[in-house]
Amino acid sequence: MFEFATEASGSGGVGSIFQLIWPFVLMFAIFYFLLIRPQQKKQKARASMLSTLQKGDKVVTIGGLHGKIVEITDDIIVLLVNDATKLTFDRSSISQGVRTDVK
Repeated sequence: MFEFATEASGSGGVGSIFQLIWPFVLMFAIFYFLLIRPQQKKQKARASMLSTLQKGDKVVTIGGLHGKIVEITDDIIVLLVNDATKLTFDRSSISQGVRTDVK
């Protein structure tokens, strides 16, 4: 029913390998630009946010707890939740900083 044109020469092997690999290269490129690259950007932004935290910053933990940083070390943060309650968290448990300059 259908006839496909084939090359009579013996150099058809290189073209057929390229035809087999091309879809995989295309799929990897799509995955890279749609999944891998945005995730790397998010991780980089999060790492920069965690490294710039300072004493006095207001933050939100992953669990949703709001507090103000009163002590900070390389891997531990102590948050002041109300006037008397201090809670200790890992630095990685901080979800985001809270903007205080909102009008």
